[in-house]
Amino acid sequence: MTVTRRVRVLATLMLTLVVAAGCGLESGSAVPLKVGAGSIEPVPDLAGVRITVGSKDFSEQIILGYIIEFALAAAGADVRDLSNIQGSNSVRDAQIAGQIDVTYEYTGTGWINYLGHEKPIPDSRAQYEAVRDEDLERNGMVWIDPAPMNNTYALATSRRVAEETGVRTLSDYAELVHRDPAAAATCVETEFNVRQDGFPGMAAAYGFDPKGVERRILQTGIIYQATADGSQCRFGEVFTTDGRIAALDLVLLEDDRQFFPKYNPAIIMREGFAADHPAIAEVMAPVSALLTDAVITDLNRRVDVDGEDPAVVARDWMVGQGFVTAKS
Repeated sequence: MTVTRRVRVLATLMLTLVVAAGCGLESGSAVPLKVGAGSIEPVPDLAGVRITVGSKDFSEQIILGYIIEFALAAAGADVRDLSNIQGSNSVRDAQIAGQIDVTYEYTGTGWINYLGHEKPIPDSRAQYEAVRDEDLERNGMVWIDPAPMNNTYALATSRRVAEETGVRTLSDYAELVHRDPAAAATCVETEFNVRQDGFPGMAAAYGFDPKGVERRILQTGIIYQATADGSQCRFGEVFTTDGRIAALDLVLLEDDRQFFPKYNPAIIMREGFAADHPAIAEVMAPVSALLTDAVITDLNRRVDVDGEDPAVVARDWMVGQGFVTAKS
């Protein structure tokens, strides 16, 4: 190993340790709730295998992380919880460095953020296959068939503003920006404000100058209520599977030029780990197949609107589908 490569590897490992320490989970903690076998039965090849599951730090990702944990625990693995890590790149670095073994990652994030492409592939399957093939070749990461849910970006507005302006699509929004920029005041979070698959790229795709739009930078969770109230923003960045959209009666603007990438979550693992434990893909396949937009939106609502614990929400859904049984 060259000196340069050794330094890079050590830097990655140190960054991962800092990330993990920041979450208070240096080596992972126990799964928060106990489950037993259901339709997912103990798998001899996974018995006692230590598997660390990671997730990002927002409700949907934490729910998805717990779903993996309960599935693999029912299959007999010794599962460790390393969820709630801040930021996509931190999770990616932790996984490459071996701190995380399994996570749900979004195909759009893989294509844009990790592989560096600027233009998404409109077809969900084609997007997945392109990410799967390129990430394996370049980075040794294995992507398993994705869930049907698609948690992509969108702009939303209140029903009142939609009726006042007639804005129902992003093309309508672009016309409003040209006609009356003040009427298009928009709230976004920091990452969306600069990402190529975020506001700047959307502006280029729809032909308006992003500098002409009054934008306020808010935390993701605040944007939903602020958009519903209309007090700080008339339009706001949202995620399409967020349960607060329906709860607050927000109107999603149609992405009529199909700018935003598809964000289907898929189980991903390092190549060597996946080869050593092929049963993980078999255990998770029927679980992922049931994760539709409607399902995940309802699970997100229970956490973000009703205030339930994401571990309980994930466990209840797994029990309800018969995948696992609850244990005291």
